[in-house]
Amino acid sequence: MARILAITNQKGGVGKTTTSINLAASIAAAGRRVLLIDVDPQGNASSGLGLPRAALGDGPTVYDVLAGRLSLAEAARPTEVANLFVVPSTPDLAGAEIELATEARREHRLTDAIAHAGAEFDYIAIDTPPSLGLLTLNALVAADGVLVPMQCEYYALEGLSHLLATIERVKAHLNPRLLLEGIVLCMHDPRQNLTLQVEGEVKRHFGDKVFETVIPRNVRLGEAPSFGKPIILYDVASRGSQSYLALAREFLARSEALSAVATGASASADDGDSDGARSKEPA
Repeated sequence: MARILAITNQKGGVGKTTTSINLAASIAAAGRRVLLIDVDPQGNASSGLGLPRAALGDGPTVYDVLAGRLSLAEAARPTEVANLFVVPSTPDLAGAEIELATEARREHRLTDAIAHAGAEFDYIAIDTPPSLGLLTLNALVAADGVLVPMQCEYYALEGLSHLLATIERVKAHLNPRLLLEGIVLCMHDPRQNLTLQVEGEVKRHFGDKVFETVIPRNVRLGEAPSFGKPIILYDVASRGSQSYLALAREFLARSEALSAVATGASASADDGDSDGARSKEPA
């Protein structure tokens, strides 16, 4: 099954959608099959991959998936990046929170959809709204890990504590496998004292949960969405592109090491069960 990653921050303007688009594209460029699910009604991840609302027409969106009208496979669309697919979103998705509020298993709609499509992909990334409503909750319930893009400023640091409390509540009541995958420092400018202070504070609190790769402030990263392209297609030589490629390598190394440990633990448990069964056989 795919490893599922919710890319989340309740504060807007911290590089969440930029990270969703460019990390997904960079992982796909490394040869993994990736599905990016856009559950933000703003639809910026969709337009940033060349699917603005005007191009979607009456075609399938994530709204159809959450409403149970279509499967993820039916709603997924290819992008210009080989191995990368996107389930797009439009502003109409804002109505889903109201419509689903009284539905059964409303927090599990995305989980149920992924259960039928997860084997087709290596990674599924979910771009969430800058809020902690029902759409974000669906992403957290479906995910194995949470990746938190964070701007190096005081208010972002303050918001992080609220997000971590939400993750713990979801883990306790709805999704016990949910983990903090890591924190990515975005819009990083080492010339500013505040950047270095916040970076130091985050690393003191979260240690190796903070990715070594940081995403710099970069004009080309800001330009790429207006052309509907991830940065690796818009300007692969830019600092922004090289940073996301490095982040993808670091993420894959962490993720695949974690997967290997889990596989080894599962194999050991199976061996233990077999030995136990054999020991109970009559002589």
